[in-house]
Amino acid sequence: MKKIFTKTIAIFILSSGLLISLPAFADDPPPPPTHGEVGDIPAGGGAPVGEGLLILSVLGAAYGTKKWYSNHKQKIAE
Repeated sequence: MKKIFTKTIAIFILSSGLLISLPAFADDPPPPPTHGEVGDIPAGGGAPVGEGLLILSVLGAAYGTKKWYSNHKQKIAE
């Protein structure tokens, strides 16, 4: 009886997961306008990718240095 119940629950969970994901299969978006059709579209799409890269790198290096210093200091104290 326990095996039947487990199999029934497993089939129910799998089938409900598949049925829930059906609305995710939507139509493709319309094609983007060509250059000059709706104004000038920037070549990169206008996403500010590189603006915070330097700040992120500096903060990452500072955090890594702090972690290394804390571990190094703790090992010396032992």
